[in-house]
Amino acid sequence: MDNQTTLQKLSDKISTLLAQFHSLKAENEMLRSELVNLKVQQTLKDDEIQKLVDENIKKDMEIEEIANNIENILG
Repeated sequence: MDNQTTLQKLSDKISTLLAQFHSLKAENEMLRSELVNLKVQQTLKDDEIQKLVDENIKKDMEIEEIANNIENILG
């Protein structure tokens, strides 16, 4: 009977460990998925920032050109 009890305790511990393993595995998969989504969002934001920086540079050049034209007109 003592062997049965020890065997049952071991079985219970293994069942607990398996349950924890499956829970952590599911959480890990969820976190991986979230990480992939966040990386995609970050890439989109980086692209948008670069686009805005490029537009800003273009606008600065346009402003500089307008200022030069005004200076040329005013002499």
